[in-house]
Amino acid sequence: MALLHRAELRPSKLELLAGWLPDRQWFAGEAGAPVTRVAAYRFDDPAGAVGMETLLVRAGDGPVLQVPLTYRGSPLAGADGFLVGTVEHSVLGRRWVYDACGDPVYPPSLAAAVLADAGQAEEYFEVDGERQVRPPSMTVAGSRTGRPVPTGPAGVGPVDGAPVAGGPPDRGPRDGAVTVVRVGEVELALVRRPVPAEVPAAGGLTGAWPGQDAPVLLAYAH
Repeated sequence: MALLHRAELRPSKLELLAGWLPDRQWFAGEAGAPVTRVAAYRFDDPAGAVGMETLLVRAGDGPVLQVPLTYRGSPLAGADGFLVGTVEHSVLGRRWVYDACGDPVYPPSLAAAVLADAGQAEEYFEVDGERQVRPPSMTVAGSRTGRPVPTGPAGVGPVDGAPVAGGPPDRGPRDGAVTVVRVGEVELALVRRPVPAEVPAAGGLTGAWPGQDAPVLLAYAH
C-alpha cells in the first residue's frame, strides 16, 4: 500500500517533467508545452523507503508518454544520469526524483507485475487516524506466466532502443519507444509511448483508463 500526503510540491511533478522530457530519445510532443497528467499507477517498495509512481502524461497535444519515477529522501549513488530533478515536499522535505528505469528498486517490481500480475499498490491517505483509500485513476493487468519472479540484481542500466526480440509482432511499438531493463535473467521492455498491442506469450502488462477503453501495452517480457 502507498501512503500519500496532502502536500505541496515545488516544482510540481509535471513542471519537473516539462523540462526533462524533451531531451529523451523517446519523447514525442511539443517541446515547451505544458505537460498534463492522463493517469498513474504505483508499485510498493518492499522496504518502504522509496516511492514508485508511473505517470502517463502528454506534452501539449502529443501522444501519451509513460514515465516511471522513483522518489527518494537522499541521492542514489551512481545514478546522476537518471536524475530527473529535486522537489521540495511540504511534508517530507527535499525529494530526489529519478527515472525509475535507472533505480534498482523498480525492475523487480515491474517484473512481478508483468510475470505474476502483482498489480498496483493501493493508495491511501491518513486522516485523523483513519485510512482513506483513493480510487485508482487506471487499471493494470499482468500475465500469470508461472515463471519465477526475479528479485535481483537489476541490470547495469536501462537501454533505450528498438523493441526486444520476442515482443509484439504486429501492433507493438516499432519506433524505438521502449526502454529495456534487466533483473536477474529476465529482460523487460517498458513501452514509452503505449498503444493497444498484443501481449506476447512471455508476459506483458496492460493498462486502461477513462477515455482509453482498449488496453494499451505498458511493458512486456522477453
